Amino acid sequence: MAAREPLRELRGALCALLARVREGEPGEGREPFELPRFWDTLGQTLQVTSQEATKLSLAFSGPALTSAEDCRKLSEDVQSAVIAVATVYYWLPKGQGTTLRKMVRDATAEVVEGMIQLTETILSAPLDRLSQEQLISTGGVWAACEQVRNLPRDNQAAVASVLAACLGVVKDALEEMEHALVEGQDPYSDIMEDEELGFRGNRDIYWSEADRKLLSSCMGLMKASKACLKKVLGVVEAHGKADSPDHIAQLDDIADIANEISPSVDELALSMYPPVNELAVRLNAAKLASVLKKVLEITKTSHVCPPSEEGWVQFLTGAVDHNMNKIKNFTQGQL
Repeated sequence: MAAREPLRELRGALCALLARVREGEPGEGREPFELPRFWDTLGQTLQVTSQEATKLSLAFSGPALTSAEDCRKLSEDVQSAVIAVATVYYWLPKGQGTTLRKMVRDATAEVVEGMIQLTETILSAPLDRLSQEQLISTGGVWAACEQVRNLPRDNQAAVASVLAACLGVVKDALEEMEHALVEGQDPYSDIMEDEELGFRGNRDIYWSEADRKLLSSCMGLMKASKACLKKVLGVVEAHGKADSPDHIAQLDDIADIANEISPSVDELALSMYPPVNELAVRLNAAKLASVLKKVLEITKTSHVCPPSEEGWVQFLTGAVDHNMNKIKNFTQGQL
């Protein structure tokens, strides 16, 4: 059991490091920052970390017990490898983009978390054999290291990745709501009757004709959200640049406001289920419309939107206004 004491110390050191990675801010280095060099060095530290995870796991996978001295050396090597990964993360200056930096920070934290999990698994595993949990935890460290290697390489690619993820969430929400509306009058038709919930005849689980007219305009707003994200993603991929502080900051502004679209779509969708509260629908629709118009305005005034792209910005702005005005007309009695 004494051989495992260094592992307990390692776990404590890694937990402290994880807190610093999550809370700390990268500093501006004195030397000129080179993004390719950053990624090359980070890749090297990740390879070492993967190897150290494998060595640590194998050392505690058989009947031959690891000595306290060997365990301490293994623990020190693991700690040094993980600290190296965190240190390279801290090289990445704020000027390279907050979107990219957050991705690298979160992925670095996952590497540290993976190593903590592996250490805890070994501490709780049998002494004489490699457990399934230990195999899974070792693979978890490998996967976390690989995830960092596969991150976007600059802020333009990072922002495009954020927009693509938001678009996926909005598509799912839109498809789910379209499916519910097509299913007929009962959006809960896939839920079995339950004594506690009451009989299926409860009118509160159905949409009225007035509800459906209101929901049609809400669906129009959700479709505009999907179109907006698709178009903004397209211009970021086509025209986005991470070659100057202004361009990088503009990309971050787009990502920050675009991140508000999918939660706003979800809130609107949830309020659309019966029994429909028209005031809640109107307020959630207004919030989504406001977010969409901000996204369109920020995109229009940035470098990703040359004059040739302004037509769709105007069209989608009009579509948002059109659907929002219809929602206001349907719910005017609620104010």
